[in-house]
Amino acid sequence: MLRTAVCDLLGIKHPIVQGGMAHVGTAELVAAVSNAGGLGIIGAGHYPADWVRQQIVHTRELTSRPFGVNLPLASPELEPVIAAVIAENVAIVATGAGDPSALVPRFKRAGMTVMAVVGSVALARRVAAAGADVIVAEGMESGGRIGETTTMALVPQVVDAVSVPVIAAGGIADGRGLVAALALGAQGVQIGTRFICTTECVAHPLFKERLIQADDRATTVTRQTTGQPLRTLRNKLSDQVAELERAGVRPEELALFDRGRMYLGMLEGDLEEGSLLAGQIAGLVKEIKPVAAVIAEIMTEAEALIGSLYQSRRKTGNG
Repeated sequence: MLRTAVCDLLGIKHPIVQGGMAHVGTAELVAAVSNAGGLGIIGAGHYPADWVRQQIVHTRELTSRPFGVNLPLASPELEPVIAAVIAENVAIVATGAGDPSALVPRFKRAGMTVMAVVGSVALARRVAAAGADVIVAEGMESGGRIGETTTMALVPQVVDAVSVPVIAAGGIADGRGLVAALALGAQGVQIGTRFICTTECVAHPLFKERLIQADDRATTVTRQTTGQPLRTLRNKLSDQVAELERAGVRPEELALFDRGRMYLGMLEGDLEEGSLLAGQIAGLVKEIKPVAAVIAEIMTEAEALIGSLYQSRRKTGNG
């Protein structure tokens, strides 16, 4: 069975972490991922503390396995949500969309395992020095807010820069992606887009169907919703925002223009006026199935591929 050091650190069976997926990273998906042997992550998004607390309680009703909460550092609800997560004794916290270095000691005092999502080597070094337990190196192929470096280039550089385990994220949806991440030095993978097209995910059926129909060029990067580079499926909204960007509209104005569009697209199913967060790997997603089946397929494919690579190495006399 394929198992890495991060499995022991996080208390999971498989080296697969669900991304902190705003709006759709709810208890149903989180529990399903954890029950299947991965690590489910509640996506706190910009939701208030009461909503996050309800999701924590509901997740515990659905699973006894480890899970975490993702905290976007740009959320206006951040402080109350942190207080709620600590009060609920959540064992694992993940951070994204910013530098969590100042918060890491607070999380550690609360007894939490800290996972920090980073898009650069410099940030990886800072949060590791602050005491983060795991670094998630996320390449620009991922859905949602992105950095400037690809997963292939970022992961090995982060692995070389820090002494804590690294998880690879961005452009990973199957066993081949997992094996590639391990070859780059990562201890596991974080997956988001593939988990949208699962039976347990609360994403709107029309959004799931659009993902299934996506090809390798279906996504685009604009500054809609956040004012920061954001990868989404291309639609009428993204085309409008791209036109505004070309016209010189400031990112702050774009953020105000697009507020609420993620909910509209991902949960209400407005495929043209809503924001449809998805990674470049969307073109590899071809069907909706239970989370347990997705994870089992990833692990089976990864183990078979590693086995075939080992056999090939022996046949060539290099083993």
